[in-house]
Amino acid sequence: MRRTGTNLPKVGQYNRAVVLDQIQLADGISRVEIAELTGLTPQTVSSIVRKLITEGIVREDGATVSSGGKPRTLLRVNAGAGLAVGVHFDPSQISCVVADLLGRPMVKLQQPVRPGASPAEITNAVAGLVSEVLATAGVDRKRVLGLGLATPGPIDQTLGALVGPPQLMGWTRVPLKEMLTEATGLPVTLDNDATAAAIGECWAGAGRGVADFAYFFFGAGVGGGLILENQIYRGGSMNAAEFGHQSVQADGPECYCGNHGCLESLISPKALVAATGMESYDAVRQAAADGHPVAVEAVEVAATHLATAVVNVANILDIDLVVLGGHGLRHLENRFRDATAKALATRPLARSIRTVRVEVSPLGADAAVVGAAALVLHTTYSPQVSELLSL
Repeated sequence: MRRTGTNLPKVGQYNRAVVLDQIQLADGISRVEIAELTGLTPQTVSSIVRKLITEGIVREDGATVSSGGKPRTLLRVNAGAGLAVGVHFDPSQISCVVADLLGRPMVKLQQPVRPGASPAEITNAVAGLVSEVLATAGVDRKRVLGLGLATPGPIDQTLGALVGPPQLMGWTRVPLKEMLTEATGLPVTLDNDATAAAIGECWAGAGRGVADFAYFFFGAGVGGGLILENQIYRGGSMNAAEFGHQSVQADGPECYCGNHGCLESLISPKALVAATGMESYDAVRQAAADGHPVAVEAVEVAATHLATAVVNVANILDIDLVVLGGHGLRHLENRFRDATAKALATRPLARSIRTVRVEVSPLGADAAVVGAAALVLHTTYSPQVSELLSL
């Protein structure tokens, strides 16, 4: 496929985003250090920083003494300069936050979803929750850069539509992006919850400054997000990193996707409830935490399946880090992390060169909703190679 060039305004916008990215990551960095890290000339960096300060996005804050003895002024992001609303729509619950430019939630609100709720009902509920969270935070809607919406996939990004999510019966090509833009008056950025959570890790979690990592998201199912060379990787249909649909057991149960032995069909909340015969996923998690043998065995088997899937991803992509997160991971973090870490230390082909790290997301149960807000910040401020080089 032929690549086309790019124009100078795009180069300028990209360089601006690269400089801001370094300031956001470091939280205290000089102009000289930015030039050294980015390869941009000191003059270019100074010009970009001057504009960022004028716009109020960056501030000068303190100084450090260089090896030559001349103080260097430190730059930091002005966290209040940009605000974003994040919404995570899960089949059972809607969560909403308003976050600052560093991805830090100011206010978070939640409400349950009525089983079988229609798209129109969800739209009205989200719009109401957005108004409530902004009022609670004391934020004027005019200060908000946009609304990030994290939902179950698959998603048609061209149409801004949900395309038959398996846990939302009857939702066929629902143009939720357009519906929420009209209902809230805010520009909406839509993505699946796992990808949003991965972007949240880049912005405010374990993935800060990591060029290549895979994110395993545990919610009602198992999803994934993939960061390669500091860019979110989406694939041809914009639905890449469906880690939950790796077949890890050849004779395993049939999955709704049509395959057998998919990771999700073996370790999802529904699968663990069925394996233990307990009444709910919360009961399974609590029983495992308390050492109940049936629950412990089921969770350990699930952790072994997860470890196999993670090793597959590590072997194929040669990533530096695996992050485990999402609200479905609560109370199971240590067992899943330990099994995954053991597998990554002993099974990947490149283990003798370096061991792939595994971390539990510091964003915890808020990974998807913080990630939803980060969708807006990422789109607005982060360097996007896709914008620089159009295919």
